[in-house]
Amino acid sequence: MSEQTNGDGESVERNILEDLAHENLRERKRARRWGIFFKSLFGLYLIAVTVMIAGNGIPTPTGPHTALVDLEGTIAANSEADADTINEGLRNAFKATESKAVILRINSPGGSPVQASQINAEIHRLREKYPDKPLYAVVTDMCASGGYYVAVAADRIYADRASIVGSIGVLMDGFGFVNAMDKVGVERRLITSGKHKGILDPFSPLKPFDREYAEKLLDQVHQQFIDTVKADRGEKLSDSPDIFSGLFWTGQEALRLGLIDEFGTVGSVARDVVGADTVVDYTPKQDLLGRVTKQLGVTIAGALKSSLISDRFQLR
Repeated sequence: MSEQTNGDGESVERNILEDLAHENLRERKRARRWGIFFKSLFGLYLIAVTVMIAGNGIPTPTGPHTALVDLEGTIAANSEADADTINEGLRNAFKATESKAVILRINSPGGSPVQASQINAEIHRLREKYPDKPLYAVVTDMCASGGYYVAVAADRIYADRASIVGSIGVLMDGFGFVNAMDKVGVERRLITSGKHKGILDPFSPLKPFDREYAEKLLDQVHQQFIDTVKADRGEKLSDSPDIFSGLFWTGQEALRLGLIDEFGTVGSVARDVVGADTVVDYTPKQDLLGRVTKQLGVTIAGALKSSLISDRFQLR
């Protein structure tokens, strides 16, 4: 009886050990599968990051070509059309040894006078640094106000007959809610530590001093705009008094007024003017994370700005 018991005990122990061994083996297989999965996932992540970095890098074309930089949309800080972004693209385009000329393609209604002025100044610096490499501005749908402030720095300006060009002026717009507040029965309580800290407050009546002061600011920036256009376009401009009135025209009329030089597109300028039909885009591209981060910055900056001053001051 004892021998049978010993045999059964050994059999049970052996079964337990076998079960433990099998379970350990299965656990190792599961761990190995999960390890392969996470390694594969990490590998895909590295590939994605590499592709994004490569897509955002400076092009490495071979052979003569025409360099292209796009200025698209409203010119504003922390946007795809801010001075930092456009100037980076222009520097890379001029620096490229195989680029024969640079085309700045513009489709913009205008925007910040500061950003536009910085792009204009950088174009002049680069043209002086690379005197044998011309820069041509090519207008697509619109080149108005701040967009035109940038365009005048080019060697020549091309546009379509139907393009909208001009609007050489400055504006500050906003809203007043005084009457609406009276009707709703809301009382405005504005406390400031400076005599004019509440200037242009949209919830208070517009004071004569506020209007006069804002108009002086606008006139000063407008004159800076006028001086830049006259310095860059020179005798090409007609003597029409409407040029600096804030009006805008089709490309056909803009040619008559001397606001542009000729009709043309990126393709025609690259082919017929530059003599290098291959066009390489040097416009800086942001990855998804960069766009999200930048947009978050724009949202926060916009909220802060609206809390400081409601009226917008733009070349538009």
